[in-house]
Amino acid sequence: MSYKDDQIDYPLHDETEKIIGLAIEVHKILGPGFLEIVYKDALEHELNLNDYLFRREYEYQVPYKEIILKHKFYADFVVFDKVIVEIKAKHGGIADEDLAQGINYLKVSGCKVGLVLNFSASKLQIKRVVY
Repeated sequence: MSYKDDQIDYPLHDETEKIIGLAIEVHKILGPGFLEIVYKDALEHELNLNDYLFRREYEYQVPYKEIILKHKFYADFVVFDKVIVEIKAKHGGIADEDLAQGINYLKVSGCKVGLVLNFSASKLQIKRVVY
């Protein structure tokens, strides 16, 4: 497991680049300052416009030993059935706990690559997580 960015040889490069391109478009139009939900709505619109396969607020169960825990988690987006996308609107930037959250989502979902996108900076912040 690792955190990756600014690398060319990571898994699902083409898919993540398509998603990042849409996120950049959203950030270019809206800029920083909105709540997460606004960016999620805008990204959903862009995903629909581009006819990309995705699910929003997709529910995952969390297995623990021989049981399934009663609380679930909801990935902001699962795109192309392969990439978990988590949207943030945090003034402090993407924190280590956001990356850890992304790794945990990958563990439970079976996906190998995630994107954590923070829209609250003057430039879109992008971190890839790989598990």
